[in-house]
Amino acid sequence: MKKLPFTIRPAEFKDTEAIFNLMKMYPEELLPRPISDIAENIDRFLVYETKDGIIGTVSWQILPEIGAPRHPSVEIKSLAVKDNYRNSGIGSALIRKAIQKIKLLQPAHIIALTFTPVFFRKLGFKKASKAKLMHKLYTGCINCTKYDSPFTCPETAMILEL
Repeated sequence: MKKLPFTIRPAEFKDTEAIFNLMKMYPEELLPRPISDIAENIDRFLVYETKDGIIGTVSWQILPEIGAPRHPSVEIKSLAVKDNYRNSGIGSALIRKAIQKIKLLQPAHIIALTFTPVFFRKLGFKKASKAKLMHKLYTGCINCTKYDSPFTCPETAMILEL
């Protein structure tokens, strides 16, 4: 595959529909997000853009804590790369850029729920127990329409300690 000139940049409102359509391509891998949710959180999305348009995206969510944040966590979400561009380093580039942005917030760690733990392991993440992270992941898991319990969910919890 020929390398295309690219930009990884913060998403803008005009990118909302492209992000939504890209995420819809992977119903088995990604939790669906309404277009309104993408628009409301556009400041937490990055896009990978070439002359062919937006071919990749990633976002993050600050996970709630009760009371003052003692061990703040951020979850990486919605990583998607168009099929014909997969395995070319785009996903890794998006995750690295997201980690740079997230580190500015100084969280204790970054979490990812994934079907591809090997990919995240290469980026420094380690497997984590869902039971130990459940209080962090509760808001996402409670709204999940795919699985009846976070403990039967086939995704692997991964964590990057900062």
